Amino acid sequence: MRAVIQRVSRAHVRLTGDDDPGATASGFDGEGLVVLLGVTHQDTAEEAELLADKIVGLRILAGERSCAQAAAPLLVVSQFTLHADVRRGRRPSWSRAAPGPVSEPLYESFVSALRRLGARVHTGNFGADMEVELVNDGPVTLVVDTDELSGPRRGGA
Repeated sequence: MRAVIQRVSRAHVRLTGDDDPGATASGFDGEGLVVLLGVTHQDTAEEAELLADKIVGLRILAGERSCAQAAAPLLVVSQFTLHADVRRGRRPSWSRAAPGPVSEPLYESFVSALRRLGARVHTGNFGADMEVELVNDGPVTLVVDTDELSGPRRGGA
């Protein structure tokens, strides 16, 4: 499971193709985090819990606060393209990304885990074409992969 996490000063998601161009499916104004979440075939509900706990506790908001400390919201959007394989040719392969029947329950597990941890969570619509609008604050952008959470730090012990 891979997450791209961005510290933002506002974030909104709107379904494309919605008849009302101003319709917002979900979002918030004020400090918070946007989490783009990609799921692979091997990911588990346990990894969703681990990732949720890590993200809620990351002290990346202003004043080195976490979402838990600041009661800051999160906007979570599924994004299978995070697992693109671009090693060959010019067309990305999506074979590493789990299909909807596998990834949607894990996406929902991740969102549920955040909520159990007390987070205010906004979401897009799984599998829909969406426009995500955000103002990256800092900018602060992190990539967190569950495959790396239990291993040693890069470049050392």
